[in-house]
Amino acid sequence: MNTKQLSSLFVFNLLFATTEANANARWYVVNDSVMGGISNSQVLQNDGNLVFTGNVSLANNGGFASIRTPLDVKNQNITKIVLRVKGDGQTYQLRLRTNEYMDGAAYTHSFSTTKSEWLNIEFLPEDFQLTYRGRLLEQQPTISFKEIKQLGFMIAGKQAGKFRLEVERIEFKN
Repeated sequence: MNTKQLSSLFVFNLLFATTEANANARWYVVNDSVMGGISNSQVLQNDGNLVFTGNVSLANNGGFASIRTPLDVKNQNITKIVLRVKGDGQTYQLRLRTNEYMDGAAYTHSFSTTKSEWLNIEFLPEDFQLTYRGRLLEQQPTISFKEIKQLGFMIAGKQAGKFRLEVERIEFKN
């Protein structure tokens, strides 16, 4: 088995785990309700793909929905993350954390989707910015992908209404 196959297998088993009864229990929903908002979201599986769906509300100073999962990349020499996604035309964030905490700074990079179209999107370490609660931090160290402890997706930026992001694949490449 070559490196590409190992990377795909590693991510598929870790993130989508279709043979496990509670495969999506590894993903945690964190919406603006933690701050009084009323947005909602959920994680589903559809044909082996991860589906992040819900409704973003701007009421009560809300405006975001997110999911995240713990991740252990075992200090692999990762140089690139590749997503295969189908969206709804809205903009999402790929969010990475280098600790296990549910709150705190996150490395973020926004990506646009095209309604009902599959896209392959590549991310390099220098693409990410360190943010905290939507604000760019003054210090901007470059993330080392081998230190990732959490991976997540978020929809924010005053994009009110229903949303749906389908993720077929998340690959870590070296």
